[in-house]
Amino acid sequence: MHRTAPRLARIFVSAAVPVVLVAGCSSGSDKDSKDSADASKSATPSPTPTVAAAKYGKLPEVCPTLSGKTIDQLVPKAENKKGKELPSADANQSASCLWTGLNGFKYRQLTVSLKLFRSDLSLGTGDKRAEAYAADQAQKATTADGAKNAKTAQASGIGDAATTVSTESKKDGDEFRNQTVVARTANVVVTLEYNGAGYEDEKTPDPKKLLKDAETAAKEVVAAVAKDAEKDGGKGTETGAGKDAEKDGGKGAGSAGAA
Repeated sequence: MHRTAPRLARIFVSAAVPVVLVAGCSSGSDKDSKDSADASKSATPSPTPTVAAAKYGKLPEVCPTLSGKTIDQLVPKAENKKGKELPSADANQSASCLWTGLNGFKYRQLTVSLKLFRSDLSLGTGDKRAEAYAADQAQKATTADGAKNAKTAQASGIGDAATTVSTESKKDGDEFRNQTVVARTANVVVTLEYNGAGYEDEKTPDPKKLLKDAETAAKEVVAAVAKDAEKDGGKGTETGAGKDAEKDGGKGAGSAGAA
């Protein structure tokens, strides 16, 4: 009897060990399941990136952005008072209009160009892209057509931002005075070029007077862009997401809205 009791005790102890081991394994399985659930939650897809839609989705007709009265003042005896629209691959993306006139020996030339930029996820908002383009246009104006003595300044009250560039140039022995106003209104850039010369014994035009007239005309064009959008009841505004094929040589227009 004394030998049997210790033996039975050893059997009971040995039988209890696997129970403890099984309990330990069960606890580890619960922890693994919890970790797996947490990892599953963290793997939820991120929201699709978006870019703010541009204010304007189309351009107005370019030549009518200036009134007949303004043309009479800036380009007296214009060859075509309604202007000559210059060729464009897409007038709703980029458009220009030209007026020229010779009043006696006073020569005047006026060009209005419009450029629209749509928002693009990879290229940025229409406003930012237009801002970069406007800066580039102002820089080009300082040396265009062999211009010299460039004077650049910021102009207030013309769109969201505007830069004026005054230069001088000489063509066929005649002195020209050139004024360029580059204005941005939201995602549209207005570039207005106003040049004048005095032929024969006529005096070279006053650059200050040319600049004042150019700024007044630029304000009128900016207002015409906004008025055209209002006329369409906002239909020209970008509202959705999309992709524009044109890339403007790397700077161009993508879209976050209807073309």
